[in-house]
Amino acid sequence: MNIELTLHETRVIGCLIEKEITTPEQYPLSLNALTNACNQRSNREPVLDLDEVTVQQVLDSLVKKYFVNEHGGFGSRVPKFQHRFCNSNYGTLKFTPQELGVVCELFLRGPQTPGELRSHTARLCRFGDVTEVEAVLQQLAEREDGPFVVRLPREPGRRESRYAHLFSGEIAQGAEHEDVAVRAEASLATVERLAQLEQRIAALEAEVAALKQQGADPAAS
Repeated sequence: MNIELTLHETRVIGCLIEKEITTPEQYPLSLNALTNACNQRSNREPVLDLDEVTVQQVLDSLVKKYFVNEHGGFGSRVPKFQHRFCNSNYGTLKFTPQELGVVCELFLRGPQTPGELRSHTARLCRFGDVTEVEAVLQQLAEREDGPFVVRLPREPGRRESRYAHLFSGEIAQGAEHEDVAVRAEASLATVERLAQLEQRIAALEAEVAALKQQGADPAAS
C-alpha cells in the first residue's frame, strides 16, 4: 500500500465516510458541515479545532490525490464534497461494510481495542460479537493490497491490545511503551522531589520551633 495520509486528511475522509453512512440525506457535505464534523467533541480523538480555511486546504490536497471530489448538484449554490477514497468507480480500494466501519472509526478515534471498535462502529455496521471484529481486523492486516491495520503491543494494565490503521505510514511499535515509561519516570521524579521538599519543610519547621523556644526561654540563650 502506498497511501500515506496526514491526521487532518484521515479526519476529513473519516467524517465523509461516517456521514455518508449515518446521514445519507445530508450527504455530500458542505464545507461548513464538514468542518463541524471534523471538530465534533464526541466520537473524535484527538479533538480538533479546524477552521474552514484549513479544511478547504485539506480538501484541495485530497482532490489532487483523487480521494475527494466536489459535488455540485443542479441549483446548488454551495459546493459540497464527497469521498471517493474507497468503494467507488474511481479506484480499486474496496471494503466490506464491516471493514469500512472499522477503518472509519480508526480514522476518527485512533487506535482502539476490538471491544471498543465493536461499540463505536454500531452506527456504521453490525458485529455479532468481538470475535467478528477480531476476524475483520485480521483480514485487514493480511489483505494482499494492504496491510491496512496493525496490532499494537499490549499496554500495561490493559487486557486487550489496540489496533491502529496504516494509512498514515508505519507505526513505531515501541513508541507507546516508551511513552508510558517516560510518564512513569516523570511521575517517580515528581514523587521524589515532593519527598525532598517535605523533608526540607519539616527541617525548617523544627528550626523555627527551636528558635521560638530559645526566644521564650532566656536561660537557654
